[in-house]
Amino acid sequence: MTSRRSFVGSVLGSAALAALGGRAAGAQQAGRGTPRRHILVLDVIETMLDIKALEPHFARAFGDGRVLQEWFSNLLLYANVSTVAGPYADFATLAGAVLDMTAAAHGKTLAADDRTRILQGTLSLPAHPDVRDGLQRLKNAGFRMVTLTNSAPNSVAQQLKNAALTDFFERAFSVDAVKKYKPAPEPYQYVARELGVATSDLRMIAAHAWDVHGAMRAGCAATFIARPGHALFPPGPKPDIVVSDLRVAADRIVATEPR
Repeated sequence: MTSRRSFVGSVLGSAALAALGGRAAGAQQAGRGTPRRHILVLDVIETMLDIKALEPHFARAFGDGRVLQEWFSNLLLYANVSTVAGPYADFATLAGAVLDMTAAAHGKTLAADDRTRILQGTLSLPAHPDVRDGLQRLKNAGFRMVTLTNSAPNSVAQQLKNAALTDFFERAFSVDAVKKYKPAPEPYQYVARELGVATSDLRMIAAHAWDVHGAMRAGCAATFIARPGHALFPPGPKPDIVVSDLRVAADRIVATEPR
């Protein structure tokens, strides 16, 4: 009799476990099917602000506006050198050092006025034409938005103010807080900690493949803004949204992540 009760109990127990397992699996599937509304984290320079506004200053100083891209590419390179090999220096300090290095590579010594004009110009870059409309759509849809940039706090505050974008964001984060530049994981983790969420609750929006790569490796979702001359890194993780400008990005995000 005892053996029979044990057998029945075992069968019932197995059935109960199977039922529980089925409910758990169903809940898990339901969770996977429920869109997550992320906090949106936007990069600033090139993603929202048009650095090509500095071309006339480079044309004046170097005789060729295209030197702008050489300088900015090397600035991003040496920001990563600062993170990997040290020592850390803030972005404005690096910008000046790399500008002097660029001048030396071209056999030039920059006039003080030209140097100041370029470096101060980074604080008053205009927004790309699609940016305000895109941000407004996201704000109207109720998304929380913050920025995360390599620029120091005072610099990004001036950049956002001069581009009339400050009011779209609840906070502006800088890598200066962790002394490591994007795409190291620490800046993305820092934003998550400050907002009291996991990195998986963040969506990085950037026009730089390296920023998208770093954010996704840190656990964030990402949207890539394929500005002219920008492309994704083929071996890197693929973001779920790849678009040409912030207006299109806003439409896709609103459709993908309803209230």
